[in-house]
Amino acid sequence: MTNRQIVLDRLPQGDRLAPDHFALNIAERPTAGEGEVLLKSRYISLDAANRAWMQGATYRSALNSGQVMAGGGLSEVVTSNVPHLQSGDLVFADAGWQEYAVLPGKHLSRLPDLKPETHLLSVYGIAGLTAYFGLLECGQPKAGETVVVSAAAGSVGSIVGQIAKIKGCRVVGIAGGDEKGRWLTEELGFDAAVDYKSPDFKRQLRAAVPDGIDVYFDNTGGDVFEACLFAMKNFGRIACCGALSQYDGAPPPHGPRGIPGLIVTKRLNLRGFVVMDFDDKREQALADLQAWVADGRLKVQEDIIDGLENLPGALIGLLAGENRGKRMVRV
Repeated sequence: MTNRQIVLDRLPQGDRLAPDHFALNIAERPTAGEGEVLLKSRYISLDAANRAWMQGATYRSALNSGQVMAGGGLSEVVTSNVPHLQSGDLVFADAGWQEYAVLPGKHLSRLPDLKPETHLLSVYGIAGLTAYFGLLECGQPKAGETVVVSAAAGSVGSIVGQIAKIKGCRVVGIAGGDEKGRWLTEELGFDAAVDYKSPDFKRQLRAAVPDGIDVYFDNTGGDVFEACLFAMKNFGRIACCGALSQYDGAPPPHGPRGIPGLIVTKRLNLRGFVVMDFDDKREQALADLQAWVADGRLKVQEDIIDGLENLPGALIGLLAGENRGKRMVRV
């Protein structure tokens, strides 16, 4: 009747995230009350946003030292005190980094019976929906246009690039290292890949997009964002999804330079978003994603690590770019 938890023992203060920022805690397993549901975690999602939440309030409350580390995942209903959920149902829940959690049932919905169930966290979960809406609603790509995506080998970026190809675009992925670049072009069908770790990154980018960028999907911010900003075509669109380069460690010494004049002269459209903005279009998005996976046009890459105790190291590795595709921990 115990509940293992990963607690955020202390907040990083300008330093990089490290294992000693976390602690393993053994608590009593909670009990569901009226209108509540007891959940058992199966898989916990790892995302760069986990680190961003440690910096202060975003679209959710800021994290504090001593609390269970926040995070969403795929959970199984153990006990339900609401009529629309039964024992054994699967839900996506913001249950935190722990084995068991009790949450209000009114905020939970039963997930469809899809196999493999891990796809409910990757391509049919927040990663896939973020890629779909960020590209199609914010980027609005048209066939024949050039789409560039940063963190292209990650959970969102790898899907963004493939959707852009499905829509008839020329796609350039920005990722770290030759191995990831080959994976993007040889396995996922990207037209080109650029190594942001290379000393001649900007030259590589210019060579990959000689006529400029129509749509840029930004997962990183920082120097990569700046380089792509200056390569945008007139009337280009930028979907601002994340700022991975600025989440971990000391803040950058400066922001992208020359932005106001550049946005005006090139008539650029920059749009920030979170996936919840498009909840009313979720059903159509899932139908499209399922169809593309079924016919082989959209390949799903998942990076699964075993063990609740490995969550801190898994997040640290994700921030360092270890993963290809969606990283999650099997509890």
